[in-house]
Amino acid sequence: MYKTLRVMHATKTEAVELASYHLEEVAYSWFELWKESREEGSPPARWNEFTDAFIDHFLPAETKAAHAVEFESLRQGSLTVWEYYMKFTHLSKYSIYMLPTMEARVRRFVQGLSPLVINEAATAALNSDMNYGKMVAFAQATEDRKLKRKRELDNNKKTRSTGNLSGSYSGGNSGKPLHRRVSSRHVQSIAQPSARPLPSGPDQQRWGHSNQGNHGANQQVQSNGDSQLQQRPPCPKCGRRHLGVCRRGTDECFGSEVKGHQLRHCPNSQGTTSKSLNPNIRIS
Repeated sequence: MYKTLRVMHATKTEAVELASYHLEEVAYSWFELWKESREEGSPPARWNEFTDAFIDHFLPAETKAAHAVEFESLRQGSLTVWEYYMKFTHLSKYSIYMLPTMEARVRRFVQGLSPLVINEAATAALNSDMNYGKMVAFAQATEDRKLKRKRELDNNKKTRSTGNLSGSYSGGNSGKPLHRRVSSRHVQSIAQPSARPLPSGPDQQRWGHSNQGNHGANQQVQSNGDSQLQQRPPCPKCGRRHLGVCRRGTDECFGSEVKGHQLRHCPNSQGTTSKSLNPNIRIS
């Protein structure tokens, strides 16, 4: 009803007459008695006075008390500032005694705001020209600004996380992991190291016989040399079996047979072993 009257731009007194026109039976009878009970010479009833009297008469005391308790504990919580404002306005009609002045109404409204805007609203309430309507508008603007800022921060976080995720993939490989760029040919080259292919057919048989012959010849030469050394008596000077003159205790090189240095310092050795320099010397 009040919304309709407000759209019609009805005054506070006109709203009472228009509302009473829609009352029927018991409600209209009450309105006639209430209107006559007002003192003679009183100004025309205003909308707030009419609604308070109507609620007091038709709304049970228990219901009014419940609404008053609900208003005392009213908090914004998960509501928006606008939703909180609408509920605050509805329940405040049952707790007029708590809001005797405009300053008390503003203070009670600020107390129920959410942590998102309460600090800014409490500071703004200290202004001497702050009224209830201005406070509602200020709280709404603060909420909108902070929620917009929060959405921007969330979007930036999502963008950064998406960038970090895409950074682990190849930029030129359409988002596929880097390891998928390794070709199957490269995998095969790693799994199967390159080696000279074995000959086939008659060549394979000749290659096998040749290798077997070389290996057998080497083993035979080594075994002949070892058997000759084993047949010789141990050297009385060093106790080992070797060929040639024993140079133990002398300053002669075991490799070049030159005096003045040892085998490890021999300038003619060039990293070769003593066995390759002098086959007659066996070092064990």
